[in-house]
Amino acid sequence: MNFVSTILQVKGNDVFSVNTNTPIIDVLELMAEKGIGAVLVMEGEKVAGIFSERDFARKVAKTKTLDLHIPVSELMTKDVFVISSDQTVDECMALMSSTRIRHLPVVDENKLAGLISIGDVVRFSIDDKDLQIQNMEKYILGIGYGQ
Repeated sequence: MNFVSTILQVKGNDVFSVNTNTPIIDVLELMAEKGIGAVLVMEGEKVAGIFSERDFARKVAKTKTLDLHIPVSELMTKDVFVISSDQTVDECMALMSSTRIRHLPVVDENKLAGLISIGDVVRFSIDDKDLQIQNMEKYILGIGYGQ
């Protein structure tokens, strides 16, 4: 069984975040500079929300206008699903699929441990399945058996 902690070991624990008062234009610039689709919005050490390209697009489509100097707290998603590093990759995939979200903060003992994306989960799942297939092929062909 594979766990979120394994993804974080490979990916790392770096998380790009802003505070609730950061202007939208600054958040968008950070996202463009880092080539990321979402940032966590923090209040001190606590996850207050998440802001994604999807949040921005939906707000513009809904209002037909947007002040780029408003704080990110006005556009962010406030109800954030979180996971722990001891949850399985399959549990993450199920949660992301059922809730239609693309990013999950990883929180252990009330402390932010990382952020994983649907891309991380899919990539890890494919790599794991490929490894299982290779091992089965070796077993069936008797390659490396008993060594």
